[in-house]
Amino acid sequence: MGRLDGQVAIITGASRGQGEAEARLFAEEGATVVLGDVLDDLGEQVAADIGDAAHYRHLDVSVGDDWARAVQLATSLGPYTVLVNNAAILRPASIEDTTLEDYLDVINVNQVGCFLGMKHALGPLRANGGGSIVNISSVDGMKSQNGLISYSASKFAVRSMTKTAALEWGRFNIRVNSIHPGGVNTPMGNPFDDPALETVPYKFQAIPRIGYPPEIANAVLFLAGDESSYITGTALVVDGGWLAGRLEPGLPGGGFDAGTGYNT
Repeated sequence: MGRLDGQVAIITGASRGQGEAEARLFAEEGATVVLGDVLDDLGEQVAADIGDAAHYRHLDVSVGDDWARAVQLATSLGPYTVLVNNAAILRPASIEDTTLEDYLDVINVNQVGCFLGMKHALGPLRANGGGSIVNISSVDGMKSQNGLISYSASKFAVRSMTKTAALEWGRFNIRVNSIHPGGVNTPMGNPFDDPALETVPYKFQAIPRIGYPPEIANAVLFLAGDESSYITGTALVVDGGWLAGRLEPGLPGGGFDAGTGYNT
């Protein structure tokens, strides 16, 4: 028995990266999955590769009509009970170099997209007796970095909106949680597909490497399924210890090789 047998899920940003990994895992666990994205060719290919359990739908998450069409498809396939708001964009720039247009582009996808997804999910999930919404935030929804004025603002918003929805909808047996990945080896997290970027920026992190999409997908699966039936409004960090702190080579317990500077 799969952990999502008989359920229908919508996953946004599912044409590649984390969303693709989530879609593949959900299908393996018995779900029928609606893959939403604006990268239509890639999305169609992923859905075809997954097989009969996957259906692609063009979905600009900032457009309400696109959400209505995606939800209509999902409800036609069975009991729509899981939503994963995964789609996001990143426009790094200093505050003074961030245009209002770029700022709003990020807010409209990352924050408004999450709001619209939850709003359109409420009716079907409530009618089906409940379900689970998993919103993908970021470690940058817990803290920030220079150059991330729009991205971090949107991811903080996702974390707080998650808690509001959890409070309002718990009585309908709808659980709402957020996941906060650290660095992940995706076209956003490693745009140059550079092996050095999988380790070098993370050498002072507890787990000294980048994360990989299946590791995030497994956390999403946990929050989507019945194993997390008493968890709502929480922020699950999946970051290799990024937020725990920084290993200091000059202090005891750092575990660094003096010659290479890497963890031993």
